[in-house]
Amino acid sequence: MNKPIDQTKLYGLSHIFNEIVDLFTSKKLPNKILFSGSKGCGKATLAYHFINYVFSINKENSYNIKLNEINTENTSFKLIKNGSHPNFHLIDLMEDKKNIEISQIRNMINYANKSSFNNEPRFVLIDNVEHLNANSSNALLKIIEEPNENLFFILVHNDLKKIIKTLKSRCLLFKINLTFEQSIYAANSLLNENIYELFNKDLINFYFKPGDFIGLINFARENKIKLHEYTLKTFLLLLINESHYKKNDFIKSNIFTLIELYFLRILYESQQKNKIFAFYYKFIHKINYTNKFNLDYESLFMEFKSKVLNG
Repeated sequence: MNKPIDQTKLYGLSHIFNEIVDLFTSKKLPNKILFSGSKGCGKATLAYHFINYVFSINKENSYNIKLNEINTENTSFKLIKNGSHPNFHLIDLMEDKKNIEISQIRNMINYANKSSFNNEPRFVLIDNVEHLNANSSNALLKIIEEPNENLFFILVHNDLKKIIKTLKSRCLLFKINLTFEQSIYAANSLLNENIYELFNKDLINFYFKPGDFIGLINFARENKIKLHEYTLKTFLLLLINESHYKKNDFIKSNIFTLIELYFLRILYESQQKNKIFAFYYKFIHKINYTNKFNLDYESLFMEFKSKVLNG
């Protein structure tokens, strides 16, 4: 799947895009914006599209606002992709790191204190802002309190994880949500395929976002797995039995969502709701404990398999 920086088309979020554009053109857009929503719903893609729109106004190969599409021949698009745009600075979680480090914020502050190229707007995009640690958050707060003129901050936040309230309160919040139909449409458009032909209907659920569908399809193709042959239960058994959570980063970050969905399903269908809910509550606590102390997941998954999947 292409990364957000490579996505030249925007699906399902045109209403929010147009709202931000209207604020910008009327000079009412605050210089601190927060896109908050579930992982895989297109938050970062939206940010890149808006930034390209601003950079390409009245330029050759400008942003196509009617189609919500970036022209790949646009100079700003090319410069951002190769990391050399003078008016753009990206902060993201580095590979094999748990937090956005304070050194990244300090580098950004040095950038922010420089003059704008051609007196045009400048953007700082902070993706995965929920991974700021305490020191990074405090350093960021200081710079966004009184940012330099014509400097805009766009923060991208996975709303399943918390960020400090003082940071959130200083930003104009845009809650990014897609309906299930919009998620299906976006995934189909990005893949140029039909989700319903690729997935078993039992495995499709209303919580999936475009990034979830595409991530699962990429995983399945890499491992020669036919998703249309698997229910949610048999798919979880496969992931646990073959330890895919140890081998694949997407599965590692999403398997708990699939487990929670399975709990919700059996809770809805079962006649012993109190018993299942009690186990579910304890199991979630074990997940949190395992994550907090970076423990091995294997015993946790074996317990889930024996007591729930095979119970």
